[in-house]
Amino acid sequence: MALDSCIRTEATIERPVADVYGYVTTPANWPQWHPSSVRVTGDAAGHSLGVGEQCTEEFVVAGHHDETGWICRERVAEKRWVIEAISERGGSGTITYDFATAGDGTQFTRTFRYRMPNFGLEILNVLVIRRRIAAESRRATETLKRVLEDSKTLVEQR
Repeated sequence: MALDSCIRTEATIERPVADVYGYVTTPANWPQWHPSSVRVTGDAAGHSLGVGEQCTEEFVVAGHHDETGWICRERVAEKRWVIEAISERGGSGTITYDFATAGDGTQFTRTFRYRMPNFGLEILNVLVIRRRIAAESRRATETLKRVLEDSKTLVEQR
């Protein structure tokens, strides 16, 4: 029986919710802040994905280089955004971004739920992979905060 893994990271970002939401829900921006994201392609990658829109991401997660498709499953502007991995090799993954106003800034929460495609990888996940993914997720959230709090980044995005 496969087990779901869940990794959650949070940051308070000193930028308005609209800025944070627009930036993180635009897949072309992912390589700028997420250490696992190598490249994102597809017609929809250059804007904030709406429900049903897709992109393809090349990534390196826990030392494993691969590619997956993502499809937007839920979009509540400036509140919540959910994407699901499209995998032909088994396994599954869902990323949820939640946004809330925190003073003049944004409380950003990223939740990554995933399931390994087979028992052998599930064992490796428990022993090694999950810790590496959690560390990469923490670095991503820290980098996102730093990038978005740099006013130059937001000027370039507008």
